[in-house]
Amino acid sequence: MPDVNFHGIIPAIAIPFNEDYSIDAPELQRFSRWLGGQPGITALMTNGHTGEVFALTPRERAQVTRLVVEATKGICPVISSVVCEGIKDAVEQATMAKEAGASALDIMPPHHWLRFGFRPQHCIDYFTAIGEATGLPLVVHVYPAWTRASFSSDLLAQLARLPHVAAFKVGTREMNKYARDIEAIRRADPSKALLTCHDEYLLASMVQGIDGALVGFASLVPELIHQLLQAVRRGDLKEAVAVQAKITPLKDAVYGAGEPTGEAHGRMKAAMARAGILKSPTVRPPTCEPSADELFAIDAALRSAGLLQRVATPA
Repeated sequence: MPDVNFHGIIPAIAIPFNEDYSIDAPELQRFSRWLGGQPGITALMTNGHTGEVFALTPRERAQVTRLVVEATKGICPVISSVVCEGIKDAVEQATMAKEAGASALDIMPPHHWLRFGFRPQHCIDYFTAIGEATGLPLVVHVYPAWTRASFSSDLLAQLARLPHVAAFKVGTREMNKYARDIEAIRRADPSKALLTCHDEYLLASMVQGIDGALVGFASLVPELIHQLLQAVRRGDLKEAVAVQAKITPLKDAVYGAGEPTGEAHGRMKAAMARAGILKSPTVRPPTCEPSADELFAIDAALRSAGLLQRVATPA
């Protein structure tokens, strides 16, 4: 299998759009090169929630991966997320991602599981089919505990024993279960990498003994998240708390008191534009751009972190 280092910071990247909502290919490649070269970045992930994957067609998803792979050749590998409703479709889109140059695949649960639930064997069959068809290392994308697509700790242990599974993007968002999940995976196969995807409480999730972070928030503040992970690895709690204190105002402005949502991704893209990371904050409908009040809060948070480069237009 291709060599991907899952022990570090892996941003789920935002996708820049033109005003007509088409993909801004030159800007995407420029941004990818910049982000891939930041300290502590071991890979980039395309087609995640932060990348507005549900607004992209299957062909566009492959295009995004191809553009990022071309831009980051010699810099870092690229992981492509796969979100489909059935095995045949998933194998087809996973194969397209591989052909586009992806070195690994992040596998989201089919979203009809959110409504109807699933049997554990459904999940095993889904991952097995994708792994056998592509031969690529797979990342298990773990959904929140409150959803019907949540994986039990026992199922996570079974997935950890699958030969194609290499890592877990753990977004349990319920800390008791989060700890049990991590323990179950470690016990089943300690070689499998554990990545937090809790953008909204990074420090609390990092101190549970994880190997890295696969988060959309790293598109905005990659250096701070790298510093936080390094402090946690050193056991320097004082430094970790200090770094988290810089992240928290930005986290509050982007995510508020809740989990990542489409509108939160819109707020983060606005923050990236106002910090000079992206040229444009354009999001694809139905995701909405931030309100004037939300932009005011974003500017205040960026200013406190020393990242604000653009002055907000008065309301």
